[in-house]
Parts: sequence; C-alpha cells; structure tokens
Amino acid sequence: MISDPQNDQDNTKTGNDPDEMTFLEHLEELRWRIIKSAAGVLIASVIVGIFINWIMDNILLLPATKTDPPLKLQNIKPFGQFTLYMEVIIFGGVILSIPNLIYQFWKFIEPALKPGESKYIKWIVIFSTLCFLAGNLFAYFVLLPTALEFFASFGSSIIDNIIAIDEYFSFIISTILAAGLVFELPMISFFLSKIGILKPQFMRKYRKHAIIFILLAAGILTPSPDITSQMLLAIPLFILYEISIFICVFSQKKDLKAQATENIG
Repeated sequence: MISDPQNDQDNTKTGNDPDEMTFLEHLEELRWRIIKSAAGVLIASVIVGIFINWIMDNILLLPATKTDPPLKLQNIKPFGQFTLYMEVIIFGGVILSIPNLIYQFWKFIEPALKPGESKYIKWIVIFSTLCFLAGNLFAYFVLLPTALEFFASFGSSIIDNIIAIDEYFSFIISTILAAGLVFELPMISFFLSKIGILKPQFMRKYRKHAIIFILLAAGILTPSPDITSQMLLAIPLFILYEISIFICVFSQKKDLKAQATENIG
C-alpha cells in the first residue's frame, strides 16, 4: 500500500503516531477492562456462593478452633450472619478472580509497552497470581495462627475472650488481603522499574534502611510481642525485597538491550 505523503508529513509535524490511541479510546478501553474485571468477580462470587458453607466452616472459622483455649465467636446483629456471608462471597470472588484482574490491568497498559514486551504478559499474570496466593497462604498458615493464639491466651483466665463474628472476619480478611498485596512487592518493583521510577542502585543503596523499616513493619503487623512471631514476617519481607532488586536489574538489562538494538537499527 502506498502511503499518502501529505498524511505522513502532517503526522511528522504534529508528532502523532497513527497507531497511537486517543484519549477517548483509552477511556473506552478502560471501561471495557473494568467491565471484564467486574464480570470475572461476579462469576467467581457465584462459584464461592455455591460452596459458601464449606468455606465458612472448614476454612475461615477453622483457625478459631485451633487455639488454646478455642476462641468463642458470637453474632450480635439481627442480620449479622447474612451480611457476613455476602462479604465473604464478594471477598472470595475477588480472590478467585485475581488472575483475571491482573490480566485486565496489564492488557490496559499493554499499548504503553515496547514492541516485544507484550509476550511477557502471560508470565507476569502467572507470577503475580502466584505471589498473591503465596501471601494468602502465608497469612493463613503462619500469621493467623500466631495472632489468634496470642489473642486467646493473653489476659486473665477469669475473663472470657468472646469475639464478635464481624470483628473476627474483618481481622481474617484484612490479614489475608494485606499479606497478598505485600507479596506483590516483586511485581510492583518490576512495574515501577519499567516506568523509570525505581532503580536497583537505589534499592541497594538503601538496603539498610529497608531492613529497619521491615523490622518495624513486622513489629507493628504482628500482635504477639515475641521476637519469633516478628521474624516469621520479617524474613519473608526481606527475601521479597532482595527478589525485587533482582527483578529490577533484569528489567533494566532488558531495557538497555532494547535501546542498544534500536540504536544499531
């Protein structure tokens, strides 16, 4: 096909790429990505709703029965359990649809990626999902038992620790969600390095400061005052920080190699 010289000249003058999306096209793309994300959450929520009783009894309520003494939970609101079930269904739908949510996010920013980088989206989605689920599992099998055991055993034996069911689930859900987001640190670092905000040199330079911040964060996030519980959280956070440095280095090398190829071309 023969291009129109006048159009090429106009594009050169204005600096517009004919393949570049306009602002309205970006908004339309964002709208469809949000719709697809919401549809994924809705479908996943339906699946969670089908198994809601099993999820409640065998997953979410189970940690309360493993403490010594077992935690006593009570509902003090007329529609407390109904509201709670709805919240768990929505939360479970979000967790179950995490791969789709991450995929829609990266597909939205795909036009900003360099040629050849789009092929990594599949691996980014897989790795991001694994990081998030690893955080969920870490919270469920490590953080929650330690925290609930502290709640159950702390204080006078004369006082019964009876916890409102909405407060219990609020703690469970927030802990699981927070751990999942924290374990996304490597992918956040990758994204920030891609847009030029985060450099591996910066992370290496302030590694000592990061260790202090990690220890402080572990002390705040773990309710138990013993050093063992705090280190259970601090060690994974430090490992994630080191992985993030490696990912930043890898991202920078890929960018430098791409720039060198373009300059040669």
